[in-house]
Amino acid sequence: MRAIEKKGGSTLHLGRELRLLPGYLVLIAWVLFTAALLFWVLAASLSTTAEIFSGEVLKFPTGFHFENYVKAWVSSNVSVFFGNSLLYACVSCALLILISAPYAYALERFTFPGRRWIRSSLAAAMGVPIVMVIIPIYTVVARAGLLKHPSSNRIILILLFVAAKIPYTTTFLGTYFSNIPKSYEEAAAIDGCHPIETFWRIVFPLARGGISTVTIFNFIAIWNEYFLSLLFVNSDALRPVALGLFSMINGMKYSGEWAGLFASVIIVFLPTFILYLFLSKKIIGGISGGIKG
Repeated sequence: MRAIEKKGGSTLHLGRELRLLPGYLVLIAWVLFTAALLFWVLAASLSTTAEIFSGEVLKFPTGFHFENYVKAWVSSNVSVFFGNSLLYACVSCALLILISAPYAYALERFTFPGRRWIRSSLAAAMGVPIVMVIIPIYTVVARAGLLKHPSSNRIILILLFVAAKIPYTTTFLGTYFSNIPKSYEEAAAIDGCHPIETFWRIVFPLARGGISTVTIFNFIAIWNEYFLSLLFVNSDALRPVALGLFSMINGMKYSGEWAGLFASVIIVFLPTFILYLFLSKKIIGGISGGIKG
């Protein structure tokens, strides 16, 4: 089919667009379905439990019940779960950048024995499910008696988050560093700058797009993580949001406070939603920068 020239000078190929139409329709349907679900959960969080079971969620016959959020935050320990997840995610993401950024840079810029083997091992590690190695790790940690103290539980969980994400973070940043021109480092070397100083003062700021992107992905993954927390957290005071919500769902069998549960879901969902909403362009730019340079 013929092409149509648009105002910006680009060309719209009708044949190609028509071939992509089924995909567009599926994507639109998925977006509408997801938006409808989120809107219903939001409406349920502002309703009463009686309205939820009577099917009057979208009618709001008794108005908006913002007190559900206050009860969820205070009475249901959502504030504790929220604070724990924020601590785990922020500390883990910071450690991941401090470890993986120099690691990826060294693998991309320097030649040394075993370099190819290390890169292959990182790629292979990305394909190993955590469930395959978690039982031996749990056995070692439990036999060492490290699960008896709350402070050690936090440290172990953070270290596990970091260890699980190092292969992905290093591989992602390595691709990004490989697309940064070496002329910056050569100019710094001429000025007498040490390679370590060159990395932190010149290369690291140039890679802020990729660093921001991988940090956002890691933050969201750690924020929503459930399996590791289930095994290594044995105290209500240490539970992250995913594990906390699961315990709240079990508690609903006895309390019946479904409106508070939906309010908790919205509170837990907000951080990741805000990250996607305000940083979507940075995420896309970071990925394309890592691919194109």
